[in-house]
Amino acid sequence: MPAVQSRLTVRLFATLVFFSVLAGQFWRNLLGWWGFGAISVFILVGSIGLLVSLKPEWTWRGFPKSLAAFMLVATASLAWSAYPGASAIGITLQWITTITALFLALCLTWAELLRTLAVALRWILGLSILFEVVVAVFIGHAVLPFWVEYSGKIPAAFYWSRGLLLEGGPIEGIVASRNLLGFIALLALIVFAVQLVAGTVARGRGIAWVTVALVMLWLTRSTTVSFALLAVAIALLFTLWARRLPPLGRRPLYLSAAAVLAAVAVGLVAFSPALLTMLGKSEDLTGRFDIWGRVIDLAGERPLVGWGWVSYWVPWVEPFDGLAVRKGVQYLQAHNAWLDVWLQLGILGLIIFAALTLSTLWRSWFLAVDRPRLGIADTETYAVTSILPLLLTVALLAQSLAESRILVESGWVLLVILAVRSKRAGADAELLRLGRR
Repeated sequence: MPAVQSRLTVRLFATLVFFSVLAGQFWRNLLGWWGFGAISVFILVGSIGLLVSLKPEWTWRGFPKSLAAFMLVATASLAWSAYPGASAIGITLQWITTITALFLALCLTWAELLRTLAVALRWILGLSILFEVVVAVFIGHAVLPFWVEYSGKIPAAFYWSRGLLLEGGPIEGIVASRNLLGFIALLALIVFAVQLVAGTVARGRGIAWVTVALVMLWLTRSTTVSFALLAVAIALLFTLWARRLPPLGRRPLYLSAAAVLAAVAVGLVAFSPALLTMLGKSEDLTGRFDIWGRVIDLAGERPLVGWGWVSYWVPWVEPFDGLAVRKGVQYLQAHNAWLDVWLQLGILGLIIFAALTLSTLWRSWFLAVDRPRLGIADTETYAVTSILPLLLTVALLAQSLAESRILVESGWVLLVILAVRSKRAGADAELLRLGRR
């Protein structure tokens, strides 16, 4: 196969992977679990096949050890799991997701990652708008997922779309969740804005898609995404400030950052009821405080190594059966990734997860603020694209405080990509070349 055609195949497959991990609920609602399973198997086989055929260069020295440690502990937890059958399923799914992420991280360049992620995000946002228009204008009532039968009073969370577009939202899009659609819109805003400023897309097209992402953020009106957006904006401001300072003159910046974090923490604690009321949320963050309390109590029973890895909670086994139920909906996550890791892998897993996420944040920060090192001499040019890993990492970490999605599907895939790519030697040089184009 010619090299150009081969890379086109890789990019097309990568776009499918990004679309599927970001919009997995779309496939499940449209094709059912069997259809989603078939797509997942295809993606797994394709990822393994491309990893074998492309033979990407990598070294153990340039691989994040904390990622390997997390997967090792998650797999080993099968030995002490309180629900070994469910753990076997969860660990298998975690490995499938990780292998898929490693294909993206090792087989694509930064330019290809940015391009394929952007295309997948455009498809999701575009299809979500089209879907909501069809539901609101032509169907005229809320829509349920296919292949599922419901009886009695149906909770609002079960609907694919509630058809509220003409009322100004909130909308769920093809992913059936305004929180997830809002976070996808935030990722799209980051990616599209970077493409626009870097000049890797036509100006008119770039402005149009940035506008679409902003409109989608407004239509979803997700409180958790609003806080993530604020975190990303603060990170961007501090990055631009750091770029104007010499490496040895950044002490005022770091002191200011610490002060801002402390102020935000105090403000959230002191004024959370007023803020949540302003944002249209209940004072318990839609039941999250109750869920967190139950998870903390449960984690305290097995604090060191946890109950065993399971990824998404399985509602048919103890202790997850009835653990988090609100308004007739049984939730399958702790709505806080850190509590979820503590529950499933204990303090040991929490330490490793912190090492994985914070080391990725650390490397992404210096990729964004240090002048690129090209092996001969430092360049005076900053690449716009070198800020992308930092903003994506900050978005994921901000979301992890109110959602556990960083541990599953798109969240885990993006975290693995960012951890692996930021660790690899020469990452800054590649981002610089991409920015110049």
